[in-house]
Amino acid sequence: MFGKKAGTEELEAFYPIRPECVAEIPKTRFKPRAGKTLSARRWQAAFSETGCLDIAKVLRRIQRGGIHPSIKGLVWEFLLGCYNPNSTLEDRNQLRQQRRERYSMWKTECRNMVSIIGRGNFITTPIITDDGQPIEVEGCRVTSAVSDKKVAQWMLILHQFGLDVVRTDRALAFYEDKANQAKLWDVLSIYSWVDDDIGYVQGMNDICSPMVILLENEADAFWCFECAMRRLRENFRCSTTSIGVQSQLGTLSQVIKTVDPQLHKHLEDLDGGEYLFAFLMLMVLFRREFSFLDALYLWEVMWAMEYNPNIFWSYEQPDGASDSNYGQLNQKMLKQYGKFQRKNLETGYADKNNALAVFLVASVLETKNKQILKEAKGLDDVVSILGDITGNLDAKKACQEALKLQNKYLKKAKRP
Repeated sequence: MFGKKAGTEELEAFYPIRPECVAEIPKTRFKPRAGKTLSARRWQAAFSETGCLDIAKVLRRIQRGGIHPSIKGLVWEFLLGCYNPNSTLEDRNQLRQQRRERYSMWKTECRNMVSIIGRGNFITTPIITDDGQPIEVEGCRVTSAVSDKKVAQWMLILHQFGLDVVRTDRALAFYEDKANQAKLWDVLSIYSWVDDDIGYVQGMNDICSPMVILLENEADAFWCFECAMRRLRENFRCSTTSIGVQSQLGTLSQVIKTVDPQLHKHLEDLDGGEYLFAFLMLMVLFRREFSFLDALYLWEVMWAMEYNPNIFWSYEQPDGASDSNYGQLNQKMLKQYGKFQRKNLETGYADKNNALAVFLVASVLETKNKQILKEAKGLDDVVSILGDITGNLDAKKACQEALKLQNKYLKKAKRP
């Protein structure tokens, strides 16, 4: 699993780059390390005879060195709460089959309205007018005028994420195959139909793409994305007066104000006190700042550090799952939480916008503290300074610094 030459070339064989795009993408820093990275062998050894997963052992390994590419998709399903680690293999197979059938039902429902769905193709031009009249598009049939508001709103945006799909991870050879682009479009189409409260917002394609690549079965990729959106969906709730990540930007502002009041005041003086310059980092979780492989490594380490053993039940039974009182948790139970979440439990800090991503952005700002204070004369300068981190940020160090900053903040901040 970890040969002496387990370097970038070997890793990128899992996610080949189109030759003409090699020069334009950030350099990959992640390398699997024996004894630290979760390997396929260690992953298999973490299951009991009945299929129950020792999640504490898995979290420990991921937080030290990420996940080997050969098993990322399988592990992500647990990190994101698709499955309960205490479930048996039989339980999970049954649940997986039920979910695949539900996805197939939704897909059929959507295909009956828009014929191109599930046909290995997708659209990039509108299929209805604003008043619901069909527009003739090759390969896509809308048989009659659309009067239902939900259906019309959904159809009006289908071409938009078709345009986004074309731009998504275009450096990867995976998306040279139009069928793979269509798979991503199908998942986004069906998700936006099912979750019509949020619908589709640009950036969801960046979150969904890795799931489509890592999980061969389209329905499995959908459910992995759906679980990821459970924790991220409020970041995409936008209106004419607000952006979805505004709550997290408010938390970021509070963190910097607490740990570095001088930097916060300088940003306020530059009219940047709302920290809008950081919204894209939070919305798509640093996808633009890292290579594809490093972004995946960052996400899985973040999710492992934020892991809550109640996550599965909080999705399946929202009213019945909650964290136990910290005083009632023994050491064995605490080890089932990620480092970041464990610290929140220990301090009683319960801000729902207190995501590790907020502290990651804060740690980036801290590393650029001197440069921002010295050189930034306006918000454009701040954006330019932060832009320099693309390809120059070490995901592992960034997570370590974020944890240190969390600790510093929690010591200074008043407990609720």
